[in-house]
Amino acid sequence: MKHTLAILGSTGSIGVQTLKVVEENPQLFDIYALTANNNVDLLAAQARKFQPEVVVIANKNHYKTLKNSLADLPVKVFAGNESIAQVVEMQPINTVVTAMVGYSGLLPTINAVKAGKKIALANKETLVVAGELITRLAMENRVDILPVDSEHSAIFQCLVGENENSVEKIILTASGGAFRSKKLADLQNVTAKDALAHPTWNMGAKITIDSATLMNKGFEVIEAKWLFGLQPEQIEVIVQPQSIIHSMVQFIDGSIKAQLGAPDMRHPIQYALTFPHRIAAQVEKLDFSKLSKLTFEKPDLQTFRNLTLACHAMQKGGNMPCVLNAANEVVVEKFLQNKIGFLQMSDVIEKMLQTAPFIQNPAYEDYVECDREIRKLVSCV
Repeated sequence: MKHTLAILGSTGSIGVQTLKVVEENPQLFDIYALTANNNVDLLAAQARKFQPEVVVIANKNHYKTLKNSLADLPVKVFAGNESIAQVVEMQPINTVVTAMVGYSGLLPTINAVKAGKKIALANKETLVVAGELITRLAMENRVDILPVDSEHSAIFQCLVGENENSVEKIILTASGGAFRSKKLADLQNVTAKDALAHPTWNMGAKITIDSATLMNKGFEVIEAKWLFGLQPEQIEVIVQPQSIIHSMVQFIDGSIKAQLGAPDMRHPIQYALTFPHRIAAQVEKLDFSKLSKLTFEKPDLQTFRNLTLACHAMQKGGNMPCVLNAANEVVVEKFLQNKIGFLQMSDVIEKMLQTAPFIQNPAYEDYVECDREIRKLVSCV
């Protein structure tokens, strides 16, 4: 039986690579819905190529352009974030790939889970902001959430067939980002262009900046807590600059399982979509005779404070990860616009975590209000 997909964020890095997996395996996948935020031209081109039933552009200003460009096709065209949140509920869809960037992926994921859809989760902010809510809804609706991030996919692959109680800890690997060997003095005047020069991965701008600050790894720590039911002390981060070992699991007997592969996101995307089956993939295979070395380093928590801030937010819980994410999304955008310095991003996030009102057991409405208020405060910095 074919997998009928809705790809949220189809014009982003993960969305584009998901469509490559679909194109390479047309006998396995049908595209029912594609959504994008602003990239109307690429969305229209994808719609022509894959012939989905529905396309949605979040920015309503682009609706007429999209509608006119697809006028000769039997494709339903909608606009607005509310339409994205509704389209995931459509009956023919059985798998939703959540590749949207940031907080905007939360409500569509909630609706998809409530509608009983399998989730291929690439939007890590969903679990960062509201991990407790999402995991509870997934259990109530008997929905599988399969990780697309390479690190969490690696952990998932290492755990398949193992007794969950045998895990001592997981080890999330990090590339170190564009500034891995830099110290505080080196980062005083770095630019967005510098931060976007990732040494191994080709990703979108936001996640590349998060990689440079190690906030991306902090988000992954929080996400791992919810995905795998772990305590904070069971999650370790190690820098693996070659990006060959994607993550590891250590069991109580001291044995360690690792998942290795070339740095190609099609691998974890395909595994999430086809699990529990493995199928041939058109990705580069590792040649160990050509691997000169695999190295490991401790993350520099003094220079890259965001990882520590994320761990503190996770340990405090409640709405603090929501505060963390909202503040980070705004400061990253300001940094990309050259309105804030690289190191100043951590200062602003830390201030928000220290001053934001704490809510121990937030409801969905609390997350919405918290996100709104923090964005408003950070925008004025």
